[in-house]
Order: sequence, then C-alpha cells, then structure tokens
Amino acid sequence: MSGETAHPAGAYFEELAVLLAEAGMPADRVGATLDEFAGYLAESGGDPEDEFGPAAEFAAELTAASAPAAEPAEPAADADTWRWTADLFHDVKLLDEYGAQGWEVDTVDARGLFVCTRDPEHPQQWEYRRELIAPGRRARVHDRLARDGWEPCGTWLRFEYFKRPRAASLGPAAELAAPPRAPRRTLFLSPGFYALVAVVLALAATTLLTRLDDLDGGLDTVAGLLCGAAAGALAATAVLWLAARRRDRR
Repeated sequence: MSGETAHPAGAYFEELAVLLAEAGMPADRVGATLDEFAGYLAESGGDPEDEFGPAAEFAAELTAASAPAAEPAEPAADADTWRWTADLFHDVKLLDEYGAQGWEVDTVDARGLFVCTRDPEHPQQWEYRRELIAPGRRARVHDRLARDGWEPCGTWLRFEYFKRPRAASLGPAAELAAPPRAPRRTLFLSPGFYALVAVVLALAATTLLTRLDDLDGGLDTVAGLLCGAAAGALAATAVLWLAARRRDRR
C-alpha cells in the first residue's frame, strides 16, 4: 500500500475496530474481520471509504451480517412446501421456471437447499436473480435492487438470491388458476456441471501423463491412478444419483 493511502486506511480501520467492538463483536472476530478487509484493500489498491462506504455504515452492516440469523417464518399449515437445489450453471433458470409455477423461495437452508412454498388458494408467479456480493457491498446491492422491487430470499457462500412477484408487471394475470403438482425431484445437475467434472478428470489425466517419468512404476502406476480417479468420479456420481433418487421417492 502506498504512503499516500496508508494513513487514511489505518485511520479507517481504527475507527471500524472501535465501532465493531462497541457493537459487541468479540475482539478475535474484530481482528479477523479487519485482517480480511485490509487484505482485500491491499489487493484492490483502492480507498477504504470508496470500497466499503463510511465506517459507521460498514460496521452496522458487518454486525448485522454476523448476528445469528432469525429463523424463517413457518409456512402456513396448508401451504405447499418443496426443498430442492441445483448447480450454479442453471439455478436461476430453474428458479424462474418454477417461480412461474407459483413457487416462492422463503430461504436457502444450511444444506444449500431452496426452501419454497406455494399458496394453494392463490398461487402467484415469481421471478429471481442471483448476485455475487463483494465485501462491503451488500447494503449497496440491496438498496439498488430494492428500487426495482427485488427482495432478498436466501444466501449461499458469497451468492445472494433475490425474488420479485410478477404481479408488478403482469397484474392479475400473475395468479395461477391451476398450477402443476410439486416436482418429485430435489436435485438438478446441469450438463455444464458434468462437463466441468469431465474437464477436471481430463486435466488430472493430462497432468499424470506429462509427469510419467517422475512416477515410480511407469505406466502401471499411471493406469492405477487413472482407474482410481475414474472409479472415484463414478462413485461420486452414483452417490449423487442415488441420493437424488431417494429424496425423489419421498
């Protein structure tokens, strides 16, 4: 970090540390948080207030994010409920597809499953979007999307999902007269996911072949490693498939 930005950054993080401590964040958590964002700032080379916003607002955002998450409200007793997940290659596409069938995401649970409900009497259509939230940008993203009617409905890692009722654009036509039954599937893996697995295996095989001379046992060792990798990939795929089948039968 240059001498011109070191002092402002130092003062910013000192103020942030005081604010976080006053808000009740444990000292070890404060230190780890400051280290994380100082490292991010060192890589970006930016000004802390430009990157994260005013220290007071950033502290409020961090303490809110670190507070224990409130339990999502229980769905109505007569509401349809469905939990499912998909890989990042097509999760938003499927969210929109099932949102058009009246499924509203209430939250993303600890296992990464979308927890969806549907009003059996007046099912409404929903649309979705996903945002990658950079450090310190959460409040800004929320404010920007809220202006267009988007509200947060779940978080997974650095990704946050947002929903919006289609009634805002469709009016009464957004209500479904006869929505389809809830899908039996709960796991959706895209061709892109399988292609990624294939690429990883191909890269592993290429690496092994290029280092053939460094391996004891020559081709026998390589063949064994490749067979082991293939067996592992097949086993992992089988486990995912069986788990999906088991959930789909419930």
